[in-house]
Amino acid sequence: MFIIFMSFKSSPVEVPETLKVTQPTEVLFPKNKVSIKMVTVAPPFLGSTYIGFKEALAFKESQGNYFLTNTLGYLGKYQFGIGTLQLMGVYNATHFLGNPVLQERAFHTNVARNKWILRKDILRFVGKRMGGVEVTESGILAAAHLAGAGNVKKYLRSYGQRDVKDEYGTNIAKYMKKFSGYDVSIVLPERNPKV
Repeated sequence: MFIIFMSFKSSPVEVPETLKVTQPTEVLFPKNKVSIKMVTVAPPFLGSTYIGFKEALAFKESQGNYFLTNTLGYLGKYQFGIGTLQLMGVYNATHFLGNPVLQERAFHTNVARNKWILRKDILRFVGKRMGGVEVTESGILAAAHLAGAGNVKKYLRSYGQRDVKDEYGTNIAKYMKKFSGYDVSIVLPERNPKV
């Protein structure tokens, strides 16, 4: 058994002289109102190089997220469909989604494939204007990533009259404008490339 004795007797507490406040202390309070700024997410600016092209396209597609699957089932950083992946020799969607190196290789392979399919149209239409937009090689390749090379051929050969939209409402003309002016000469056209 424990017994505790407590005393309620008060005794004065003495503060040592060294701890006593003898002068007013300076306290800083903000004099101006603090405002919260909205942050807008912007893609990293990597110039007009091929790396800038692919990173800007990836940012538009998925905000650069390798592990994203959108509401329509498109996969990864560049939002590839299963059919496109199979054309390049990728048959396992789960493996693809978890492998950033494979996604980068697939993107490069797809650009080379689209460049091969559209090689004659690139020679014929680059430098011309359609709907107020100058046609560039990078714009053509970005549009092919969005809508497929066949739809881009139809768009170019109709001089912009046969434009198509994806399921989210983005059309070929918008991609042609947004992704114009990048240097994609590092990618060589390749017929039926595989990852």
